[in-house]
Amino acid sequence: MLSGRDTLAVMPTGGGKSLTYQLPSLLLPGLTVVVSPLIALIRDQFEKLTAQGIETVRVDSSLTGTEKEEALSLLEEGSQKIVLITPEGATGAAFKKRVADQQVSLLVIDEAHCISEWGHDFRPSYLALGALAEDLG
Repeated sequence: MLSGRDTLAVMPTGGGKSLTYQLPSLLLPGLTVVVSPLIALIRDQFEKLTAQGIETVRVDSSLTGTEKEEALSLLEEGSQKIVLITPEGATGAAFKKRVADQQVSLLVIDEAHCISEWGHDFRPSYLALGALAEDLG
C-alpha cells in the first residue's frame, strides 16, 4: 500500500486487516477513505481510532443531520486522516463535494466480500465505487 499499488488482503476475522490500511494512513499524506457496509463496524473502528488520537470522522445513516454536517465540514477543512463511510455515503454528491479539494492517499473497500455475497442488487452503490476511485484520484 505504501508504494501506491492496489492491494487485496484476505485474512481471518481478527487477523489484522484493518491495521493494513490504518498504519499506512498515518504515514501517507492526505486522507484515507474507508468504505464499509456495516454501521457497527464503522462505529467500532471510529471509537478505537479516536481513542488513539487519530483524526477520524464517520459518515453513516445513524448520525443526525447536524452530526453528519459536522463530519462533512471536518472533511472539507482537511484536518482528518481517516473517514469511515458507507457505500451510499461515499458515492453521494455531498461527500464527493466535500473531499473534492482533498488529497486522498488511500481508498479502502472494507469487508469487500459483501459485494459478492450481497450483490449490487442489495447495495446498488457498490456499482459506483469504481467511479468514486477515479473521482478521488
